[in-house]
Amino acid sequence: MQRPKTEAELQAMRDCGKILAQLFVDLKKQVKPGVSEKELDAWVDAEIKKRGAVATYKTAEVNFPAAICISTNEQIVHSIPSDYILQEGDVVSFDLVITYKNMKTDSAFTMIVGQGSAVAKHLVNATERSLFAGIDAIKGPVRVGDISAAVEGVLKTAKLGIIRELVGHGVGHEMHEAPDIPNYGRKGTGPLLPVGTTIAIEPMATLGSDKIISEDDGWTISTWDGSLAAHFEHTVLITENGAEILTKL
Repeated sequence: MQRPKTEAELQAMRDCGKILAQLFVDLKKQVKPGVSEKELDAWVDAEIKKRGAVATYKTAEVNFPAAICISTNEQIVHSIPSDYILQEGDVVSFDLVITYKNMKTDSAFTMIVGQGSAVAKHLVNATERSLFAGIDAIKGPVRVGDISAAVEGVLKTAKLGIIRELVGHGVGHEMHEAPDIPNYGRKGTGPLLPVGTTIAIEPMATLGSDKIISEDDGWTISTWDGSLAAHFEHTVLITENGAEILTKL
């Protein structure tokens, strides 16, 4: 289990999270039919530098070949930005970790390019709701299972496939710290998260099966059945009375 962060570390994470959140606000304006994934990655890479942060994925710690993961349609997570040109109706997920003042924050969102189908909107909206259900389950020190059960409840009600082989995690000094935060579970179970713990809650869901496949590039994880996928994530601080979302303006 990670140790609770100091106030100086938390302030660095707050500053880092605000940079990431504003970058996402600005990124959404760049996403439209006709733009390529690689163009968006180049924009993100330049903006991270401009804002005084570091693209964590490109460091030796991760060695990912891009600044941001861009996962389109059946791709769930960890996809390398390609020459693919975004089309009207595509479902695209953006997952980003940045480092600032030696601390890291992690966030992700999914959006539909232009106008999407009703089922795509259902997928995106329900997955985002499940993230906030997980955050709302935090009323102070909390067991991991309380968060996981809240996420699962929303996704089950929405009749979505819940990705079980990929999980949320602690974050701060490292991109992945203990403990794991699954997107399914039982209330009252799992490690107790004390005040000062920082975690990334990140539900991933599909319109079909919960089975996943790893692509030949060694990074991309996609749905086994080719169904659409969505992914939302915030870095959250456990406080005395609830949760502080660090990757939100």
